[in-house]
Amino acid sequence: MKTIKKTILNASATDPNKILPMKYKWAREFYKQGVANNWVPEEVIMQNDVETWKSTKGLSDDERRLIMWNMGFFSTAESLTANNIVLSMYRHITNPECRQYLLRQAYEEAVHTDTFIYCCDTLGLDPDKVYSMYNEIPSIKAKDDFVVNMTKSILDENFSTKGAINIQRFVHDLVGFYIIMEGIFFYAGFVMMLSMLRQRKMVGVGEQFQFILRDESVHLAFGTELIKTIFAENPEVLTKEFADTIRVDILTGVELEYAYAKDCLPHGILGLQADTILQYLQYIADRRLERIGFKKEFGSKNPFPWMSEIIDLRKEKNFFETRVTEYQTGSLSWD
Repeated sequence: MKTIKKTILNASATDPNKILPMKYKWAREFYKQGVANNWVPEEVIMQNDVETWKSTKGLSDDERRLIMWNMGFFSTAESLTANNIVLSMYRHITNPECRQYLLRQAYEEAVHTDTFIYCCDTLGLDPDKVYSMYNEIPSIKAKDDFVVNMTKSILDENFSTKGAINIQRFVHDLVGFYIIMEGIFFYAGFVMMLSMLRQRKMVGVGEQFQFILRDESVHLAFGTELIKTIFAENPEVLTKEFADTIRVDILTGVELEYAYAKDCLPHGILGLQADTILQYLQYIADRRLERIGFKKEFGSKNPFPWMSEIIDLRKEKNFFETRVTEYQTGSLSWD
């Protein structure tokens, strides 16, 4: 029997039923991590959040703005990412264990989308307002438009990953969604919402963002390994010109997320200032660049070391017994 060489892209044949023997064991580990992290939004108690949101004295106007801006961005960004997985990534990745992880990630994106439905319903938010913010708020629209423009060419039904130029286009898509969308565009929002959680404000919403962050750290780890492996298997695609394009895209992502942070925090609250968030964005951008084999651009230090502790989540709340129980797995540090 002829053995088919397993590759991430352009395998001579793909048998989705023949996942063993596995070549990319990291994909299997990320799949198992996702299963161990399983959660659903309805597990989170929201009664105190409802009371705080409805109270005239519960939150300041700036805190309400921060929450609404992040609800508006994340509510559609999660669907945008899920659509990209289903419509482009899965079709072109020819490795069974990587496809298995993509199915898991697509499910998690659905859970994240359901989280914002649950929050809107529970808090009594106007869904038309929340789900139209990605078109009406310039700083949110700029982020979504940037990622869509990075990836729209491979949505062509005639696109294939044959040849170096097309592989570059596909990697450009992966960088757009994994490194920029999930690895940079989400992180100003995570800092803001988890800062509220640290101050025991809107705890239910904050816990759900905490769980989303835990999922996203695994998504980012998988996407980074995917990109690195494609480079290793197709070294001809990593030209100086293409590397420069990726670098500029990531730096542009930092600028767009900083503009969003300034929009969310016009006055600074919760001990947060937009310039401090910029420093954090520079710090994580350096880490993203290094993970895919590029040099640092900024050399900034992490102004929010507590974010690493939240990502290294080893415990979860038992919502039925309202106590903290040990979580069953280890964790990743991908802040």
